[in-house]
Amino acid sequence: MGKKQEVIVIGAGIGGLTTGALLAHDGYDVTIYDQAIVPGGCASTFQRKGFTFDVGATQVAGLEEGGIHHRIFQYLQLDILSATECDPACAVFLPQEKQPIMVWRNPEKWRLERERQFPNSKNFWALFQKLFEASWRFQSRDPILPPRNLWDLGQLIQALRLDTFVTVPFTLMTVADALRLFGLSKDRRLKTFLDMQLKLYSQVDTEETALLYAATALSVSQSPQGLYHLDGSMQVLSDRLVEGLKRDGGKLYMRHLVQKIHTDNGKVTGVTVKNLKTGEITRQKAHHVVGNLTVNNLATMTENIPVTYSQRVEKLPPASGAFVIYLGVDRTAIPDNCPPHLQFLYDYDKEIGEINSLFVSVSKQGDGRAPEGKATIIASSFTDINRWWNIPLEDYEALKQDYTNKTLDRLKEYFNLTPETIIHQEIATPVTFYKYTAREKGIVGGIGQRISTFGPFGFATRTPLQNLWLVGDSTHPGEGTAGVSYSALTVVRQIQNN
Repeated sequence: MGKKQEVIVIGAGIGGLTTGALLAHDGYDVTIYDQAIVPGGCASTFQRKGFTFDVGATQVAGLEEGGIHHRIFQYLQLDILSATECDPACAVFLPQEKQPIMVWRNPEKWRLERERQFPNSKNFWALFQKLFEASWRFQSRDPILPPRNLWDLGQLIQALRLDTFVTVPFTLMTVADALRLFGLSKDRRLKTFLDMQLKLYSQVDTEETALLYAATALSVSQSPQGLYHLDGSMQVLSDRLVEGLKRDGGKLYMRHLVQKIHTDNGKVTGVTVKNLKTGEITRQKAHHVVGNLTVNNLATMTENIPVTYSQRVEKLPPASGAFVIYLGVDRTAIPDNCPPHLQFLYDYDKEIGEINSLFVSVSKQGDGRAPEGKATIIASSFTDINRWWNIPLEDYEALKQDYTNKTLDRLKEYFNLTPETIIHQEIATPVTFYKYTAREKGIVGGIGQRISTFGPFGFATRTPLQNLWLVGDSTHPGEGTAGVSYSALTVVRQIQNN
C-alpha cells in the first residue's frame, strides 16, 4: 500500500469503532474523534451510586458463531464477549392483559406461543420464516446495498443466488400488505403486537415497515441466531473494540468535536476539529473520512454536499426521539421470574410512544450492573423530538416532570416502586441525547425502514463525494450494534477496494 493511508473516523459509536479497529488492523493510519466523554455512542454506559446504566442499547445480536460480532472479533484476534442468551427475548404485554406474549429463543417454543396467541396466523408466520431464511443467507454473503459503482454492484451480484429470488415478489410489500394477503388485517392483537415490536427495530409500524426488513428483524431473536445480554454492561463491546484499535496503532480522541468535513473538486480532504477541553481548533487532512453519524448530521457538516443529496435528507419523515428513565432499585422492587426485557402497551386507541408504551430492561443478579441485592430498571418511550426543542426552560422542565410522573405510574403497575425501593433516578430526553451523542435533535434508532429507505432504496455507505463514507444506523441494514457493524464491514471493504 506504500505510505499508510490516513483515515479519520467521526464518532466512536460501535459503527465507528468497528470501522476504525478493522482498518487499523489492516495497516491504515486511523484516528477517531468523538465529542463525548466515553466511547460507545448509544451503546455506552454511565455509573451512579454503584449502578451501571446502559445508555440506549441493552441487548446485542451477532455473537453466535458466524454472527457479525463473532466474525469481527475473530478477525481482530480479540476475545469473544461473555454474554448470556436472552430467553425470552421479550415479554410483550398488550392492554389490559396480565399474561405476556413471550418471544422465546427456542423456535419450537416460539411457534407454539404464536399458535396459542394468534390463531389462524400460521401461514403469515410461515412466509416470515421463508423470507427470513432467504434474506439471512443473502446477508451472510456480505452484499453491498445500495450499490453505487461497478465494484459495489459486483459484490451485490455475487451475493445473489437462486434462493434469494424468493424474496423478489415481496420487495415492495409492507407488513400490513402481508397481513391483508392472509386475511389478518382485522386481527387487532396480532397487528398491535407487530406494531410494538417493529417500532423497536424499524421505527415505524406495520403499515410502513418493509416486509423483507421486518422478516429479519422479528426472526433474529430465535436460535441459531438470538439476542444476548452482555456480562458487565454494554460498554464492554466498545472497550474491546478500543483495545483492538489501540493495539494496532489507531488513535482515539474523546472530547473532540468535528465541526466541518472539507472537500475539494468532489473529493474529501479532511476535517476541522475542536478540542472541547482546550478550545483549540485544528484542521486535519485525510485520504478518507468515515462518518459514524446520522445522515442528517453528515448533510449539514459537509462542504459542497450535492443539492440532490441534502434535499433527499430534508425530505425524510421526522425521526423518533426517546424519553428514558434510569432507576437504581432494591431487588425487592423486581417481581419474581421477571424477564430481562419487557414491552408494555397501555391503550389500544393511542399511538405507540408518548408513555402509552414502554420498553423496559431489567438487570440480572450478578450481571455487573448493580450491587448485590440491587437492580437497574431502564424504561424508554418514543417521543416526538419537536416537543422538546425551542421551548422555554420552565416548559421543558414541566414537560420532563410530567413524563417522569406518568412513566413511574405506569411502571408501578408491574414493579414495586416506592420511595424505599428507589435508590437512584435519572431522566434523559431528546435534549439529553443530543448533548451526549450530538445526533441531530437527539434522534435515536436511525431511519425508519420504509420501502423508500430500506436496503436497495436506502442511503448508501458510499456518499456522492469521493472517499467520504457513511456508517451507522442511517445505512443498510439498519439499527442495533449488529446492523451498524455490518455497515462498518461494508465501508472497510469499499475503502480497501477503492
